[in-house]
Amino acid sequence: MQRAATMNQKAEELKARTRKFLLDVIALVRTFPRTVDGEIIGRQLLRAAAGVAGNYRSSCRARSHAEFTARIGVVLDESDESELWLGVVRDAKISTSSNVERLRDEAMQFVAIFYRSNLTAKSHRWAPERSVLQ
Repeated sequence: MQRAATMNQKAEELKARTRKFLLDVIALVRTFPRTVDGEIIGRQLLRAAAGVAGNYRSSCRARSHAEFTARIGVVLDESDESELWLGVVRDAKISTSSNVERLRDEAMQFVAIFYRSNLTAKSHRWAPERSVLQ
């Protein structure tokens, strides 16, 4: 029972963290210039960040081990894509905000977390108490 409570607490912390990431990305994108590249990259970044938050929440409600594993894989992909677009924002100088590097670091941390979670999910049989992050 203690393990399930700890895992649920970790899942809730990650839900809050991925939601904050999305809100911070929204605030950043609102500062982008109204240029073709600013709008296209901003749109791509928003989609990826929304995918991190939304798909992580969805993975927490997984009805099967296969569904959980698949969703965590999507969260991993969206985290990696978020990091890509944040690097493009920095390198193309679409924004010079210090938040770009902070958010890029957060995306890289998500990649590490969800990569590990994906490996763990692939190596374990499913049980209801394992339906959240390992």
